[in-house]
Amino acid sequence: MLYAGAISWVIGYDTIYAHQDAEDDALIGIRSTARLFGAHTHQALVLFYGLAVMLIGVALASADARWPAWLGLAAFAGHLAWQIARLRIENPELCLRLFKSNRDAGLLLFAGLLVDAVMRTA
Repeated sequence: MLYAGAISWVIGYDTIYAHQDAEDDALIGIRSTARLFGAHTHQALVLFYGLAVMLIGVALASADARWPAWLGLAAFAGHLAWQIARLRIENPELCLRLFKSNRDAGLLLFAGLLVDAVMRTA
């Protein structure tokens, strides 16, 4: 479940990244999720990011995660929702900033998992 959630997350943030040069891709015939989703990118991100959060949540539940892991997942989900709300696909500079902000999203999730793991060993 964790792996499938990570793949869903990657599809989402790669779509944001691909919007930086979607026009160039169209000119030379490269297919991308940015071109595939186009004006429906926000809805696609809701789907893929939502799926990521759900699948990671299933993984946490199956691992009997404690509250820090759930808090990390909630912060991760909030960050992904912020990305979707902020995204303007016609703004390449913003797309790059939002793509790069996924480092922070991952750190939020990781921090929750790390604190959970430390609590388990204490």
